[in-house]
Amino acid sequence: MRDFLKRHQITLLITLLILVVVFIYSVNLRSKTKITLFERVVLALTEPLQRGIDQAGTEISAFWNNYIWLVDTRQQNVAVMQANRDLRAGLVAVNEVKLENKRLKKLLDFVEADPRIVLPALVVAEDASSWSRTIVIDKGTDQGVHAGAPIVVAEGVVGRVIKAADNSSRVLLVTDASSSIAALVQRTRTRGVARGNGLNLTLEYALRDDQVEKDDLIVTSGMGGVFPKGLIIGRVTAVQYNDYDLFQQINFTPVVDFTRLEEVLVLMDTTP
Repeated sequence: MRDFLKRHQITLLITLLILVVVFIYSVNLRSKTKITLFERVVLALTEPLQRGIDQAGTEISAFWNNYIWLVDTRQQNVAVMQANRDLRAGLVAVNEVKLENKRLKKLLDFVEADPRIVLPALVVAEDASSWSRTIVIDKGTDQGVHAGAPIVVAEGVVGRVIKAADNSSRVLLVTDASSSIAALVQRTRTRGVARGNGLNLTLEYALRDDQVEKDDLIVTSGMGGVFPKGLIIGRVTAVQYNDYDLFQQINFTPVVDFTRLEEVLVLMDTTP
């Protein structure tokens, strides 16, 4: 094939030039209103070539326009997706602010209804292992927090400070196994000691003759000098005793959801 082209390159070149001239001539003839017989023959011979070129041009133009449209559409889609992500992020932020405002309003209502001096604090860490139930707050001795200070929220008792640093404190939750609080049943005034067992609590040393019922509230008794009187600790879930026991066994759950604890209050003045 290469040898053939070398041998006939002049002939092929001349033929190509003739075809180009004829094609150009036929294009010019299309704009004329009157043509001769020779010109008609030229038009008839070049018609298939002209039609093919026109069709190819149309297809190329359509492809290019579609390509430009697709590129523009893709850019618009990217812009819309980014705007959608921004709106979602903004919505999440707004919802977070609304939830925070709702929690803070509860704390504010508690502060306004209670004459004690309180210090708001944020929960910055937690330890919920099988051995310990503690959290860390962002207030410490520099803000007047000391070991033994009660920690509460609007719903009820959270725990007490067991270690205070300059700008942070570790709080022992009421559900910790080493936690004990002087408490009583609000309805019957039955006294006992609320002890944590990891997830829930029990009220120990409650006399068997007192009629404690499910859903009774357990509140702080004010004894012991740590927690002021009347703060809610939890709600009774089960009561057990037998005829030979001096005390009844009372199980109850805390009113505070420690898995969603974010803001707390430190009671700076525990005087009832």
